[in-house]
Amino acid sequence: MQYRAFLQQDGVVPKSLVVGCGAYLPENVVTNDELAQRIDTSDAWIRKRTGIRQRHIAADGELTSDLAAAACRPALEAADIDVGDVDLIVLATSTPDNTFPATATRVQAMLGIKQAVAFDVQAVCSGFVYALSVADNMVRLGQSNTALVIGAEVFSRILDWKDRGTCVLFGDGAGALVLRSGMSEAGSSGRGILSTHLFADGSHYDSLYADGGPGTTGRAGFLRMAGQEVYRHAVHNMAKAVEIALEANELTLPDIDLLVPHQANMRIIESIARRLAVENDKVVITVGEQANTSAATIPLALNHAMENGRITQGDLVALTALGGGFTWGSSLIRW
Repeated sequence: MQYRAFLQQDGVVPKSLVVGCGAYLPENVVTNDELAQRIDTSDAWIRKRTGIRQRHIAADGELTSDLAAAACRPALEAADIDVGDVDLIVLATSTPDNTFPATATRVQAMLGIKQAVAFDVQAVCSGFVYALSVADNMVRLGQSNTALVIGAEVFSRILDWKDRGTCVLFGDGAGALVLRSGMSEAGSSGRGILSTHLFADGSHYDSLYADGGPGTTGRAGFLRMAGQEVYRHAVHNMAKAVEIALEANELTLPDIDLLVPHQANMRIIESIARRLAVENDKVVITVGEQANTSAATIPLALNHAMENGRITQGDLVALTALGGGFTWGSSLIRW
């Protein structure tokens, strides 16, 4: 594999261009009414507190790698890129197929990609922004020419289905972006990923976590969450991360053409939009039909926006997310 280093030339700089996106949602759809037959809840209770109407749940034997590969295929087709051109795969997930090796390597094999760097990134719901940052930096440095950035989760496997405060919130799914190295105009007017901004504060480790799993606890675990604490930090940190990204690129809030926040629940999304003074028609919302798919929500939302003609070339798209840890981040993309 040969890499090349990019240097700024005649007002153009190396950037990661988004050239394709794809998504996959499991066929099995579980409505709120169906959940109400299993736990003490109702469609009205869930909708009022979260805005969620349904979620997709992976079939028995359907793994994170299956969802990820299924999302990559339409992304590569949309980009008109052969699998042989892919030299980097970064998969964001908190639900890997196995403790090791990286699920990204299984996706690599499933897609028939022979020569590529492949690894996982774990930052829970902000994992996709973290993965995008890693891939973007590698492309800018000339260490990758064509990258697959994936968010894929089967959170249904780590839910306590007796805990109505958490199990109603999550679903399964996967989304993928294809990045390609290219030269673009310097500054915020040129196409490509303008910047990514990552943050973490481990003092909130116990506010959102899984109490077991593939780590060193030696037992399976379930997701646990301090809902009010997560809400408070999500609204503040996600909005602030967007403001930081705009300032870094000498842009302002009115410059945003589309805001794509992590799809945690409607209350958080609406609060962030109000804080940033972004009009409702500029906010992508998929949580009602897909629920919270953790690291997959942002690429799924981007794909939804693309399919519905809400993104056109030249648009400024802002991404922001917060996940367990706490980890959070943002990215600005000139589409």
